[in-house]
Parts: sequence; structure tokens; C-alpha cells
Amino acid sequence: MYSILLSAGWPIWPLLLISIIGLAIVLERSWYLRQIHIFPKDCLETAFSLCNQMLKDNKPSDAQISALTQLSPASPLLACVLKEKLNGSSSDAALEELQAVAQMTWFKLDRYLGILATIATIAPLLGLFGTVVGMIEIFGSQGAINGAGSPQQLAHGISVALYNTAFGLLIAIPALAAWRGLRALANERQRECEEFTRQLFKKLYSQS
Repeated sequence: MYSILLSAGWPIWPLLLISIIGLAIVLERSWYLRQIHIFPKDCLETAFSLCNQMLKDNKPSDAQISALTQLSPASPLLACVLKEKLNGSSSDAALEELQAVAQMTWFKLDRYLGILATIATIAPLLGLFGTVVGMIEIFGSQGAINGAGSPQQLAHGISVALYNTAFGLLIAIPALAAWRGLRALANERQRECEEFTRQLFKKLYSQS
């Protein structure tokens, strides 16, 4: 592998760097967007238990709602509905505050996906750049100009061109596939958050 990197020349190093960054993002987002992480076992049970408690005029404490907020990335949405109802906010005021909290939650779900999409876009361009560098090495040498370039130099220039093209595509294709998969997963988690929050909001504000 190391010999391949040497044969590909210095343009391969930016490709290697972005491939490491891309792999780190894929692993981190795959872990973060797991359903068990967004909705742990006790999160929904706690939220709807506090909701039922509130409907029975047995108001939960601020500490209980704050504890709910810390359970998962989605729990601030559920806690926001409970907090607004506890504070006596109207449904319109609660919706306005809920939208602000939702924006922060969606940002957490979408984090780093833009970088992954950028990697999928620029990897082929970096590969093309390496191809151009390889062609320059082939035709830019004094020997090539005089028609007497060495076979070793010619082979090196060709290897730089081809290796960089291959590496660019090898990085871009999985990065694009991973981005589309993680984008769909983030959208699914967002829909789940919206649905559970809607159920909680409807339950608390059905008589408002």
C-alpha cells in the first residue's frame, strides 16, 4: 500500500487526508443517528409519563423536566412541550418556542453531512488534479521535449495520473453513497421526532 502511495506522487496526500475525514464522519454519524441513541428506552416513557402526570393536575417539577432534556438529542423537543404547558403558555406561544428548539435539534442531526457531501464532490476534482500533475511530469521534462525521455520517468508520470484518478473515484463513490444513506437516516429521525412531539403536543393542548 505504501509503495502505491509513493507511486501516486504527492497529489495523493490530499485525497488520503479527505478520505480519513470522510471515514471519521461516516462512523460518527452512523453511531449518532442510531434510533436507540436518539430515542433511548426511558426517553419516551418518561416524557409521556410526565404528560399524564400533568393532565392529572399533578405538575412535575422543573428538575424532572430538566432531567428529561438531558436524556437524548431528541428529548429537548419533548421537554419543551412540557415546559411550555407547565408555564401556562398558549398553543401558539408553545409552537413558536418549539420551532426554535426544533431548529437546534435538526442542526445536530445534520451536523457534518455537508462536509461529507463536499468530500464526495471534490474527491474526483482532486483526482483530476493529480492526473494533470502526472501529465505535466510526462510532457514537462526536458527529455520528453527532446523526444528522448526515459521509460522510468514516463512510467512514473502515467502512474501518478492513473493512481490519482482511481483514488479520486474510489473516495467519491463511497462518500456519495454514505452521504445519501446518512441523509435519509437523518430525515427519518427528524420525522420520528416530529411525530412524537406532535403526539405529546396534541395530548397536552387538545383542549386549548
